[in-house]
Amino acid sequence: MNNFNSSSLQNISIVRPEYFYISGFTGIPYVKYYFIFLFLTYFIAVFGNSFVLFMIFTDRSLHIPRYIGIFNLALADFGETNALIPNLMKTFLFDSQYISYNACLANMFFVFFFLGVQSLTLVVLAYDRYIAIRLPLRYHSIVNNSLMFVVLIVVWSLSITVIGLMVGGISRLSLCKTNEIKSYFCDHGPIYNNACNDNTMSSVMAKIYTALFLYAPLVAVSLSYIGIFLELSKITTWEGRMKALKTCFTHMFLVGIFLLPIISTYIAALTFTLHPNARIINTSLSSAIPPMVNPIIYVLNTKEFRDFIVRMLKKRSKIKIHALTK
Repeated sequence: MNNFNSSSLQNISIVRPEYFYISGFTGIPYVKYYFIFLFLTYFIAVFGNSFVLFMIFTDRSLHIPRYIGIFNLALADFGETNALIPNLMKTFLFDSQYISYNACLANMFFVFFFLGVQSLTLVVLAYDRYIAIRLPLRYHSIVNNSLMFVVLIVVWSLSITVIGLMVGGISRLSLCKTNEIKSYFCDHGPIYNNACNDNTMSSVMAKIYTALFLYAPLVAVSLSYIGIFLELSKITTWEGRMKALKTCFTHMFLVGIFLLPIISTYIAALTFTLHPNARIINTSLSSAIPPMVNPIIYVLNTKEFRDFIVRMLKKRSKIKIHALTK
């Protein structure tokens, strides 16, 4: 696993392996059952998020700021699932844990990019709920489609810039220690730690990514919900409080299943020795589960989505009845 192609030398100081060996799931007992579970999550996530995207795109009544944000989240979920799990399928089906250098950097970019977009979109949706509860009468004048589009463009631009710099920094490293990646995908940290030259900038970018896309969103979402709970305390009736809080339940659940497992793994790794297999299973689940669960939660808990499904079923039944009466 330490063989390097001489043609992969960019110059005299930069050594690039022809391929990487992803060893993340090696040695984990009964790993084939875990792969089967990941395949199931993949198909549910792809179908579920495609359906949410279709509903919002085709139903003009859903072309409002909140659902534009949900559309963006579903798009990021769809992209992250396809960037991550198909490579794991290839590993399981063809017993191939090798990936070329350029394909690895592309995989790294798209996985981290879509994770970043997911995280920041949850912040956008949190403040959407805060404004809706804090200023209900002025909500539609403050949060409109134009503002939501601008905010989401900023989210995508920021993610592209930060992840582009982070991945671009890898190309400046001489990766001559080993071509083994001790993770389940082309993870940034395990790669830059294999560098023989100075990897300070990659280390800094890793910390910036963690702060910007994990800790900052958790703080921002927490502050928004502190503000929401303070506003709810001003409502005199219990029914009024529950009615307002009900609009936030779905978002709170999504934040919990996305941010908390990842941050818990990071904190655990910093405070005590975490077994590599435990870290890999935890982080892979944290990446695979939210894209699968998000569309299910939205469809089950959003009246507009349920109404859309009912209309589709009624329309389909009418078409069948009409065809039979001909």
